[in-house]
Amino acid sequence: MKKDKGTDRISTFIGADASIDGNIEFKGTIRVDGNVKGKISSDNGTVVVGEKAVVNAEVFVNVAVVMGELNGSIDARERIEVYPPGRVGGDIHAPVISIEPGGIFNGNCVMKATPEKGAKPHFLVKNQPENAKQQEK
Repeated sequence: MKKDKGTDRISTFIGADASIDGNIEFKGTIRVDGNVKGKISSDNGTVVVGEKAVVNAEVFVNVAVVMGELNGSIDARERIEVYPPGRVGGDIHAPVISIEPGGIFNGNCVMKATPEKGAKPHFLVKNQPENAKQQEK
């Protein structure tokens, strides 16, 4: 796994002394080092939650990188990364989820790719061994 905390050039920055209560919609990459309460969303963007940040929000992005505190759900189309001392409290949903040693996650996790428009979902289902089927009876 590549260790790519910065992902892109940061186009928006919310400083440590800033506090926002409401909805944030952005393009590109946003770095949050302050306090945010509400909703953070982007069609193809990346949110980076800095080490000193406290975010209480529902997050809908392409990529989420957490190094601070995030309370609320994260729905990422591509991936979620948690690096120490990052803390996530809430449900997360992404096809790729990486939690480095020292990162903390408390909540529910779903790792399933978002189906493309018009695509039929396909799942790999492992067949149960015969003895397991007999034990259920």
